[in-house]
Amino acid sequence: MKTIPTLLAAALLVAAGLAGGYYLGKGRITPPPAAVAPGAAMPAAAKERKLLYYRNPMGLPDTSSVPKKDPMGMDYIAVYEGGDDGEDSAPGAANQIKISTEKIQKLGVRVEAAEARSLEKVVRAVGRVEPDERRLYTIAPKFEGYVEKLHVNVTGQAVSKGQPLFEVYSPELVSAQREYAIAVQGVQAMQGADKEARSGMQQLAEASLARLKNWDISEAQVNSLASSGETKRTLTFRSPVNGIVTEKKAVQGMRFMPGEALYQIADLSAVWVIADVFEQDIGQVKEGSKARIKINAYPGKVFEGRISYVYPTLKAETRTVSVRVELANPGGLLKPAMFAQMELPVGGTGQVLTVPDSAVIDSGTRSIVLVQLKEGRFEPRAVKLGARGDNYIEVLEGVRAGEQVVVAANFLIDAESNLKAAVGGLGGPAGESGAQAAKPVGAGHRAEGTVDSVDSKAGSVSISHGPVASLKWPAMTMEFKPANDALMKELKPGARISFEFVERQPGEWVITRVTPGATGKSKPASAVDPHAGH
Repeated sequence: MKTIPTLLAAALLVAAGLAGGYYLGKGRITPPPAAVAPGAAMPAAAKERKLLYYRNPMGLPDTSSVPKKDPMGMDYIAVYEGGDDGEDSAPGAANQIKISTEKIQKLGVRVEAAEARSLEKVVRAVGRVEPDERRLYTIAPKFEGYVEKLHVNVTGQAVSKGQPLFEVYSPELVSAQREYAIAVQGVQAMQGADKEARSGMQQLAEASLARLKNWDISEAQVNSLASSGETKRTLTFRSPVNGIVTEKKAVQGMRFMPGEALYQIADLSAVWVIADVFEQDIGQVKEGSKARIKINAYPGKVFEGRISYVYPTLKAETRTVSVRVELANPGGLLKPAMFAQMELPVGGTGQVLTVPDSAVIDSGTRSIVLVQLKEGRFEPRAVKLGARGDNYIEVLEGVRAGEQVVVAANFLIDAESNLKAAVGGLGGPAGESGAQAAKPVGAGHRAEGTVDSVDSKAGSVSISHGPVASLKWPAMTMEFKPANDALMKELKPGARISFEFVERQPGEWVITRVTPGATGKSKPASAVDPHAGH
């Protein structure tokens, strides 16, 4: 009878054991790690790069086994086995620039996308206010005489048309008046004479009158002389126009000679602004274009006029061309010799691809921009430029829309990472730019071959290499120049190598990277002095 309770107790113990095992298996027990297949590689994160040395940041042939700074305080750059990162062996990497994120932040690198926009530009030039040359009048008697009386005796005085300026006495003038008066009386006295006598006397009177008119005697004075027959001792000269006396040489009592300028009067109801436009902007200046003129004496006030003439000569001293703007001058605000600033809005006809002007590095022979391929990696591009705006430049070739270009600290990148070495790989003569300089040759070339001989004195090696697809070369033997002594030491006669090279100058092929054997890890380009031989 005791067998049944015993069996029941045993069953309960077994059930409790199974439940505990389930609990432990679910929450406490961890399955063993999966077996790693033979020959499988460990994760990339577990593989640490081997530090080789530290190189000079300016590309000088100086290395160090420990971190240090150069004389300018710049940190030496760490060089790892296989390059700075795995991308250094990618095609075209020889012509790229790599800067650490920390250095980018220190340098203040800033990028901006190349975009299509309408170029707007304002041509600015400095100038001065000048009188309209067509509104200048000079008072110069055509006979000899003396200044008897001055009615206007101050330079700068405003005068109106017909206003007396001065009176003169001239013996010649008195004699000419007397001759005319006698001739007029003779014509009247010979009314009953024969036709021939009357004609002769009439011709004499007309000749005397023409002489007076040629001396600029006014019509009113001539009529008064003809009607009264009385000669006047002095003759009054009057202003021919409303204006300002800009020059006065007449002095009371002075003697003057025929043609001597005694007064100059300027009509300033309209004036000219003569502006000097720089040579590079003159192609955008057209006659008839609207111009805005600002005068320092009237802040905030803008005078508007049109360009009436572009002068045909250039001033060699300033490399400028003068242009003329005509302005109305109500109230006489604009005064001759005032300093003026001209603004001439000019603009493009449509959307063009542009980059900020600060993105362009001009070497004098070609223009370069730095394109950011990814964070910390830049590629120098030779570009062909078009029109220039105030802040942007049109790019015809070399950059695509949307690409990020460096707009700040690009010259610091040059100093930090030897931009010349990467630019040297762009290929073509130094004077080439645009699409010609951006051919595949600019990405560097690769080949495999055997070192035939080494000339240490000449700094060259002879290599028998296989075909080079990027240049469409067949297999041949030719001479190369290693970029520096470090590479020269790696090249031994009979050695089988893979190498990269660029054309530094027409016909000069420079080795920038060497890999022992046909396969294997590349020798980092950072071990090479890219400036060697420059």
